[in-house]
Amino acid sequence: MILDHSPQIYHHPTCSRRAAVQAGAVGLLGVGMNHLSGLRSAVASPIAARAKSVIYIFLSGGLSQHDSFDMKPDAPDSVRGEFQPIATNTPGLEICEHLPGLATRSDKWAVLRSLTHPYNGHGEGHMVMLSGRTPLPAGFNDRKAQPSDWPSIAAVGGGATVARNNLPPTVVLPEALRNSPSQVIPGQLAGLMGSRRDPWVLDASPYRKQRWGAYPKYAFDHHSELLIEDDSRFEAPNLSLPVGIGPGRFDRRINLLGEIERQRQTLQQGPADRNLDRLRNAAITLLSDPKIKWAFDVTGADDATQDRYGRNSFGWSLLMARRLVEAGVNLVQVNLGNRETWDTHGSNFIKLRDFLFPPTDRALSALLDDLQESGLLDETLIVMAGEFGRTPKIFQCCPKIYSRPGRDHWGAVQSVFFAGGGVQGGTVVGASDKIGAYPKSDPHPPEDMAATIYEALGIPRTAAWRDELGRPHNIYHGEPILGLV
Repeated sequence: MILDHSPQIYHHPTCSRRAAVQAGAVGLLGVGMNHLSGLRSAVASPIAARAKSVIYIFLSGGLSQHDSFDMKPDAPDSVRGEFQPIATNTPGLEICEHLPGLATRSDKWAVLRSLTHPYNGHGEGHMVMLSGRTPLPAGFNDRKAQPSDWPSIAAVGGGATVARNNLPPTVVLPEALRNSPSQVIPGQLAGLMGSRRDPWVLDASPYRKQRWGAYPKYAFDHHSELLIEDDSRFEAPNLSLPVGIGPGRFDRRINLLGEIERQRQTLQQGPADRNLDRLRNAAITLLSDPKIKWAFDVTGADDATQDRYGRNSFGWSLLMARRLVEAGVNLVQVNLGNRETWDTHGSNFIKLRDFLFPPTDRALSALLDDLQESGLLDETLIVMAGEFGRTPKIFQCCPKIYSRPGRDHWGAVQSVFFAGGGVQGGTVVGASDKIGAYPKSDPHPPEDMAATIYEALGIPRTAAWRDELGRPHNIYHGEPILGLV
């Protein structure tokens, strides 16, 4: 028997501007055409998926492995740090004392302690951990995204999976990661796939130059180490009808679209026309589906739910992610903190203890409980990582800026959190050396983390995507991590 091993290509047909204007429906939303399901092509039959959805939690700035999931209590003081390990409900597994919620739920999650890549810069780290590709792309700029960048895991996942409703298959929330209002950090967009395949990025969290952390309660200043007053509002997209367009007028617009389509019935309907049909249906659904409005309205959730997740940007973001996967989104990337919030050069222990761990532990514990109780945990893979780990040595960085010591960037090893989607809880994969500096056993590059996500979504190993010049690119560049499932 001869097997066909040719790659499966996900090619996105284009449509003319005139045709898009005739379709008209997308303008009701005020979002770009690339954000809706209609511009994805049909996908070849996938492999059996372990999960229906993936939630990729990204800790921009880099989580310290020594102070979270890979503590070194027997190391020298200059490595060990101030925190103490506590037992989890998995015998022999200890984590930081300031993650008590996750400690009591260790049967639901696993940790990889040996992910490694060669970069210590924020731009390079974001690029490789958000794209799952270790070599840097041609023309790489560590300050901003470029059209020549590798596509993000979110963009690839959105292009290679089939939408389960009229929502986009991939959503990034609550905001894009930025160096400034105009500079998007590399690794988040579609890059070589073309901007029309950028993932849909919600704008629920306003950019503030001098604010880090989970506002409003846990917002802090990186330099002063102090809690700051923050009046920012966490606002999901407004999916109500525009002012002046009531239900009757909305229905008339839909009828007008139908009339335009009837006038084209004498023409053969091609792929672009079918895509525009889906665009119209997506726009109508987003404006009228109560479940989709419910998924976004997290600040209007009942008091008990908000209290469990936390009334802050971290809690609302993970609650929104949980609702979106229930509504049918395939991949949700959640950015917990903008402007490299987890970059703890100074006051590492104060920032983790007082500002970062409390809202993260609370919200992530609530997410695990919610998915378990609803029966969705086995269908939802959760991955949590940053762009790198932190240095073994604690040091005093920039004493004129930071009054207390911290840890520097460290790409050589980091801990990555996995849960759901068939992951065997209470599992530790790989190990770092005695000071948490380099992998001691079972090292894995970012490509293996990405492959684990793609396999969970049922994307075939032979799958590929085409760039703007029509050239095919393989999706898989590594192997799914053995031992997690």
